[in-house]
Amino acid sequence: MSDFSTGSRVARPELTAKATTRADGATVLASPAVGLWRGAPEVGSVVVPGQRLGEVETLGVITLLRAPVSAMGRVITAHGADGGLARRVVQYGDALLVLDPSSAASAITATQKTSAGARTESGALVFRTPSSGRYYGKPGPGKAPFVHVGDVIVTGQAVALLEVMKTFNRLQYGGEGLPARARVTAIVPADESDLAPGDVLFELEPE
Repeated sequence: MSDFSTGSRVARPELTAKATTRADGATVLASPAVGLWRGAPEVGSVVVPGQRLGEVETLGVITLLRAPVSAMGRVITAHGADGGLARRVVQYGDALLVLDPSSAASAITATQKTSAGARTESGALVFRTPSSGRYYGKPGPGKAPFVHVGDVIVTGQAVALLEVMKTFNRLQYGGEGLPARARVTAIVPADESDLAPGDVLFELEPE
């Protein structure tokens, strides 16, 4: 998963990709601007609402591109460069990604599984991993962690990456049995450790 930084402390502008539905039910995400697009998600990766879809550079200004709230599914076509630093010229409305929304059901199910058994036998509130995979607490090398001990997390917030068969998936906090807001009291796994389904990621307390 690519992540970029200009080194500036000033927050960069953001745009949301345009979403349309094809006759076959697939979701097409299109460019909301003219420029050079880079950082395309890989085919097979899962896109969730608000996820970063790379960056668009227009006249030297780099704008973050995010998925719209209506978009969730697995990438079946990436009309872009090979991810990373390669760039593609895009016009307003050009197709960037095609998603299979039927994969959204499995993504939602995975989120729900994390809340099954939201408390341990001792009654402690926890957030669990929905599947096996390798845990990453940061969005990329040299980047700040998604979550620190003491942080308050809210429903829908990205809290970690889980690598499954070379595909990086964002884990979002939330689900039945978990409060809308919770404070992280402990981060259980070590970074880049391998997890089994149901392993505890965070210990929490209601906020």
